[in-house]
Parts: sequence; C-alpha cells; structure tokens
Amino acid sequence: MGQPHPISGDVAPVVLGHEFSGEIVEIGEGVSNFNVGDRVIVEPIVACGKCDACREGKYNLCSSLGFHGLCGGGGGFAEYTVFPAEFVHKMPDEMTYENGALVEPMAVALHSIRMAKFMTGNTALVLGSGPIGLATIECLKAAGAKLVIVLQRKSVRQEYAKRAGADVVLDPNEVNVVEEVKKLTGGIGVDASFETTGAQIGFNIGLDSLKFEGTMVITSIWEKETSFNPNALVFSEKKIVGTIAYRHEFPATIAQMSDGRVKAEGYVTKKIALDDIVKEGFGALTGPEKKKHVKILVTPDKTLL
Repeated sequence: MGQPHPISGDVAPVVLGHEFSGEIVEIGEGVSNFNVGDRVIVEPIVACGKCDACREGKYNLCSSLGFHGLCGGGGGFAEYTVFPAEFVHKMPDEMTYENGALVEPMAVALHSIRMAKFMTGNTALVLGSGPIGLATIECLKAAGAKLVIVLQRKSVRQEYAKRAGADVVLDPNEVNVVEEVKKLTGGIGVDASFETTGAQIGFNIGLDSLKFEGTMVITSIWEKETSFNPNALVFSEKKIVGTIAYRHEFPATIAQMSDGRVKAEGYVTKKIALDDIVKEGFGALTGPEKKKHVKILVTPDKTLL
C-alpha cells in the first residue's frame, strides 16, 4: 500500500492472478514467434533486465523482482492482459487450459529440486502438502526419487499427498517424524528435504531428517524469523538452500506435464467466475474447508464454466 513497485510503478490495489493460461488476441510490434489464436501460458516474472542477476540470466533473482498479477501492470484475473513475448510459452495441443494454469506452481517445485541437485535414486522428505508441497512430490517422482516421505498432519491433504505419489505420509502429532525417517532410510536420513510450510516445526524436522551432506531447500515464504544451532550444519556438512520461483524451467515443466510424467490430477478443486471470487475463492481458501482445496480456477468468462 502506497509503495510503488520499482518496475511497474503501480501501488495496491492491483489486478491479481499470476498462475494462468489463455489465448492470444493481439500481438505487439516486433513479435514474430506468436500468432493470434495461439494457446499460451504466461511465466509471470517481472524483471528489470539490467541488474547483475538479470545479466547473468538469473532473472528470478532480479534486485527489483516482481510478478505479473502481484506487482501491478495487469494479471490473470483480467479479461485481457499484456506481457513480454520472452516470458510467454506456447501450450502443446494436448494440454488443457486447466493444466496450463498449473505450470507456474509446478515450475516452482521443479526449480527447488534442481536447487537441491537431486539425483535419480535419491530419497526425499517434503514438509507439508499444500499446493507447492504436492507439486514437489510429483516432480520428485518424475525425477526418479527412490523414496518420498511427506510430513502432513491429519486431514484430506494426507490423501492428496498419496495421490501425488508420496510413498509414506507421517503425522507429527502421531509419530516422531525424524525417527521414522531414519528407520525408512537405513538409519542415515534423506538426501534432501523440501520445506514448504513456513513453520518452525517444518524447518527443524527437515534439517534433522537429513543425512550427512544432505540439502534442505526452503521454498516457503516466511512471516517471521526462525532459529537453529549452526552446529547442525558444521558437524555433518548439511546445507540449507533458499529458492524463489523459477528460471528457464517452464519449457521442461510443460514437457513433463504434456507427456504425463507430471500428471497434476485433482489439483483444480473448484472452478468459479471472477464475480464470485470473494466468497467462493478467498472465502473458501480461508474458511473451514480450506484444507480440501488445492487450486481454485477463476475465469472472467462465465461461459467457460
């Protein structure tokens, strides 16, 4: 509020919607690789293109990073929006618009797995099975994980985790998760853990469940500080790595989703019109049934419902 984004120059309120697909209805001057009528997915990165990170091709680390549908300049909840061609990707004919809208969160998961330097045959622990946790489970299985363990308290999300490919789901209210992880991995721990909860319990269990030289990737956005004893890293050479969004991952994500390696089944738990978004969208995601929802698809065109 009252703080203009350094690239868009916009202040709140702004048009939301950063996970979306659509159809091209008009093309800007100098764009030659797209046609009107193309079905596309927007990679919603807003980057300056001038800072050191951008010049190295690491545009997700832009010093002024923003996202279309979060920082202004338009977004997926509008009937029409405009975006640079370099961040627009064609959809394969076999991909639905629904799956197209899921590429963005899947790309977040794929990038985090690459940041972990995850290898085929490795083992993993995923902390939480919200949308990004579920995407991480699917991408880990597609990457050839030998074992995927998930921490998730008792709710329908445990079933969602199993459907996404989790081999074992552990409730921290019922078992000592670290002890169970060690049992399942021959006493050594997992090769990588993926923190998607933004909670101290997830951080602690994720770090303690790693094997020597293991890597914990933090994908979650935190609202407050956390603390830990650095000796947890010193004596075992474990690593903690942060990750934000994605870079150059959309083509690989689209390919894996279009050929079925990443199925993304059951992610869209509801479809609503933009006019109903306050009650049926935000209300559903913050109300008593929030655990049952993964992604609610929104459209300004009621004829699509």
